[in-house]
Amino acid sequence: MSNVNRRMREPLRVLPIKTAERGFYSGFNVDVTVTGKLAVGGLVLWAVAFPENAGSVLAGFNSFILSHFASWYIYVMAAFVLVCIGLALWPAAGRLKIGQDGDTPEFSNFSWFSMMFGAGIGVGMLTWAVAEPVYHFQNNPDVIQGLATAAGANNVLNAYKWSYLHWGFSAWASYAIAGLALGFFAYRRGLPLTIRSALTPLFGSRLSGWTVHLIDIVAVIATILGVAQTLGFGVEQFVAGMARIGIGGWLLTDEGTASATGIIVALLIIMGASTLSALSGVGKGIKWLSNLNMGLSIFLLAFFLIFDATGFGIRALFVGLWDYVLALPELLFTVYRGDGSGGAADKLEDWQGGWSVFYWAWWVAFAPFVGLFLARISRGRTIREFVLGAVIAPAIMCFVWFAFAGGTAIDLEMTGGANGVIFGASDGDKIFAMTNFMLGDVLGWMMAVVIVVLLMTYLVTSADSAVLIVNTINAAGDEGPTARPHIVFWGVALGMVVAALLLVGGLKAIQTAMVIGALPFSLVMVLMCIALIKAILRDSIRASQGGQTAFPERGA
Repeated sequence: MSNVNRRMREPLRVLPIKTAERGFYSGFNVDVTVTGKLAVGGLVLWAVAFPENAGSVLAGFNSFILSHFASWYIYVMAAFVLVCIGLALWPAAGRLKIGQDGDTPEFSNFSWFSMMFGAGIGVGMLTWAVAEPVYHFQNNPDVIQGLATAAGANNVLNAYKWSYLHWGFSAWASYAIAGLALGFFAYRRGLPLTIRSALTPLFGSRLSGWTVHLIDIVAVIATILGVAQTLGFGVEQFVAGMARIGIGGWLLTDEGTASATGIIVALLIIMGASTLSALSGVGKGIKWLSNLNMGLSIFLLAFFLIFDATGFGIRALFVGLWDYVLALPELLFTVYRGDGSGGAADKLEDWQGGWSVFYWAWWVAFAPFVGLFLARISRGRTIREFVLGAVIAPAIMCFVWFAFAGGTAIDLEMTGGANGVIFGASDGDKIFAMTNFMLGDVLGWMMAVVIVVLLMTYLVTSADSAVLIVNTINAAGDEGPTARPHIVFWGVALGMVVAALLLVGGLKAIQTAMVIGALPFSLVMVLMCIALIKAILRDSIRASQGGQTAFPERGA
């Protein structure tokens, strides 16, 4: 056999995806767009028209998934971390660019990081950087197993170890896998910037068929539900913040949670602003908002650094991080299994299902949105640079937030005389209760205004990015200015999903729908990992044979 015959053949460079040529859906794949709209619209109508039935069915599915797929989620997330480490360390992969060899990054490092952090996780910091360490300080697997005392001094670092697990390397590794796969095949192969393109090494041209539209439909539904989860937490906190700054007590119920009116008002503000931002595109509204919320985040973090018990926060950051890194191999692969006795084994299984498995499902549901968005803003960066920037840097930002915001709350309750003011507040209100306790009424009110503005920018960034990404998937990877009515539709639809599920079942209903929606996409992500590794291996062989490994888009 000649050398020519043995030479690795050129990779698939054309993946036709049928789109409408005229009419209302011009430029869109009608099957994906209409099916996604019907699925999301059906969920809203079902939740509103038959709330008890919807709640019962969703809860049943949720229990089944947590009982039968907990280990799947644990091992899948562990695999994502290992693959990211491998790609960064693998010389043949690490130096490859997400794009053509001569491409340079479109955005500065600050704007890139700001958009990535804001869209990926930023809004959760304002709720969970305070609330989650407080939860784990009072209960976690170490407490359940008798290795630490609930709310005791020997449990402080454990609170951070478990918080870091959920918001650290695992979360960002799942985003990085999706972003790398999508960016690699879109910008090095010239394929459409859509989910199915990342599977071409496994399924080839068969991905053009109408039956494979299901992959993109699953990604659309997972994105809407994952972002709805984030917005659900944010809306509750936004309402609490507006009540704190004096907009009106009518926004809250007698129990201190967001009222139906408060939810609707908050969503009208957030989704209206996000839709306007989405209409302006990534390079304008989203970039500007991301830079603004990163600046406000740094300001708020500086406040905690200056005015909290700095030694407590530094210890929580560095010693807690050391404990987390040392324990990470075990934490990644440990699956707690109950024995039906109602003892520690069952409590550990319940804890893992309610915390770790829930988070892994949340990050997977968020991955098609964040991954595609990361791919869109990361063209021209190497794989190693991408992994360091998309996994290590934002994870460290999360660790700092948790150490100093959550550390301040725990320290004030333990030694600062808070006496339950912070621990007793609702999750969304904890950060407001803490800053008000620290600063007093006047300065506390001013800080509440800053936090509300920061929360607003994070919510709008997440929502408008999601709307643009859903539109990109529906348009078969077209990144250009797609039809404005569809942007408006998805902005309204996203707000209605959040409102419907919050009003009929609260955050639990959103969490349940999100866990269900994430499961099929987790399988797609595993296939994306395999396809990416296979493509890079084949590219290394082509490079050794003097062949081409980067291909511009057709017509470019």
